[in-house]
Amino acid sequence: MCGRYASSRSPEDLAEEFEVLDPRLERAIPPSWNVAPTDEVYAVLERASRDADGHRADEPTRQLRALRWGLVPSWAKDAGIGSRMINARMETVAEKPAFRKAFAARRCIVPADGYFEWYETQQKTAKGKARKQPFFITSGDGSSLAMAGLYEIWRDPSKPEDAEDRFRWTCTILTTEATDDLGRIHDRMPLLVEPERRHEWLDPRTPAGDLPALLQQLRPAQQTGLTAYPVSTAVGNVANNGPELVEPIPFADSGEPEDDGQGTLL
Repeated sequence: MCGRYASSRSPEDLAEEFEVLDPRLERAIPPSWNVAPTDEVYAVLERASRDADGHRADEPTRQLRALRWGLVPSWAKDAGIGSRMINARMETVAEKPAFRKAFAARRCIVPADGYFEWYETQQKTAKGKARKQPFFITSGDGSSLAMAGLYEIWRDPSKPEDAEDRFRWTCTILTTEATDDLGRIHDRMPLLVEPERRHEWLDPRTPAGDLPALLQQLRPAQQTGLTAYPVSTAVGNVANNGPELVEPIPFADSGEPEDDGQGTLL
């Protein structure tokens, strides 16, 4: 799964990197090196704008928005379900009631500096359990990871019709099975959207019949030249936040994964 990630880039940098034409942000989200479920996060999506009379434009435009991480389906009775909907499995996303409508028309990209996974070592804690070592998985060239996601718009039934905050925008990250090097850290990993696939992925007009093939064209993180290295266990506490959480540390363990001495997973 993808349960923690880092997002420290400014909205201006993200807008440039992802060719956003219509930012929809009331304020910037503070940089975070320990993004956790239900946090506010950036998402790139394409939607048709409306004019002053409420008429929808023919062409959708690319937007940068602030969403809550943890998708709340439109039919949910309350928003609490979102904390359990941070990931959607590629294998079942088209059929699951919680995700299928969003998959059909509300796809997005969740930008990240990188994400964290915990590797179970052969070392033991004081209680005799296997010690888990966090790894930070990031791009080799410093670019953002374009994690494939879905978004939903949930109306809070407890809010009056004229309440400005009656709609909650939420998102989830698509994952797939990890079968190669990164699978030694965790058995699931995010799906990434390569630049040449971004418009097709984001365009809400992409025909339903094209979606299965489009989904297969997304890249598992392990296939995109990512680097993984061990980081401080301080990232396990959501109260901790700062660039030191993504700094590499030495790793020593009698089992896999092996380390090349420079913090890079072999």
